[in-house]
Amino acid sequence: MKSKQTLHLLALLSLAHLPAWGADSSGVRYSERADVKDFMAEMKQKHDFPEAWLIRQFDQAEFKPAVIKYILPPASPQVRSWKTYRGRFVEPRRIAAGLAFWKDNAATLKRASEQYGVPEEIIVAIIGIETIYGKQMGDFETFSALTTLAFDYPPRAALFRTQLEELLLLARDEGRSPRSYSGSFAGALGLPQFLPGSIRRYAVNYDGDDREDLTTPADAIGSVANFLVAHGWVKDGPIVAPARIDDTAAAPLLAQGIKPQMLPADMVGLVTRPDAPQQAAALIDLITPDQSTEYWLGYQNFYVITRYNRSSFYAMAVHDLAQALRERR
Repeated sequence: MKSKQTLHLLALLSLAHLPAWGADSSGVRYSERADVKDFMAEMKQKHDFPEAWLIRQFDQAEFKPAVIKYILPPASPQVRSWKTYRGRFVEPRRIAAGLAFWKDNAATLKRASEQYGVPEEIIVAIIGIETIYGKQMGDFETFSALTTLAFDYPPRAALFRTQLEELLLLARDEGRSPRSYSGSFAGALGLPQFLPGSIRRYAVNYDGDDREDLTTPADAIGSVANFLVAHGWVKDGPIVAPARIDDTAAAPLLAQGIKPQMLPADMVGLVTRPDAPQQAAALIDLITPDQSTEYWLGYQNFYVITRYNRSSFYAMAVHDLAQALRERR
């Protein structure tokens, strides 16, 4: 497996030699590469895509050096800081934009919350964290971005080949060219930043037109709620509760992972408020350097938010932004 330093060197070399249009980092057309030919053969066999059509798509796929640059882990990773992370998302600009989005889409949010059982503020917070309500959806041509990651980024090639397959299927489902989509450098699309596979599984047509379009607020709202329910959201269930515990006592509980497994009463050394729900939970640690670690109980709905983005920092930021929005509405 290549080291981070090697990956950075490869990325710099890619950036220094921009390829010809419709080619990979070495100037070879993607359609002419053996690994891409194998992928095209698989798409033809599994999904009956015409070979000539696939060749035309990959003839025009471009290596995107910026995609490799953005997806690489930093050469010198920053120390993880919950305080810093939270400050990026729970801040005045995003709160103001969230309140405006909530006001503009109040009826749709109310309908989605009643239908799916997901609080309105959670839906609003997720869309806010993902794209600031459409202000930052990305402008990378998705087919080329996913092709770059699928065939020129070995550490996560399997994931991105799956998403490239899903994009081809999505385009066929929607009667569009796969090269007509644009989004993040990693292939995420629309207001809620769904990957193609998530669009095909969880996107809903919530505004009554003829298709799911995650660039529209209604479809994004319904789709976020549907995603959460599909991953186990519990209506009126708790999300988190504050907790206190000695760092030493916390270690074995943290080692059990983020999936709720134990009742709070069974967590040795844990101190909670009397009103903390006695339901299966996991211990969550939110670390900020040079400060005491924040400990929380994460319940099923917290775990569900981590299915959207597999980070306890992310899930807690969603919770905190949602609470800030609810308090100010």
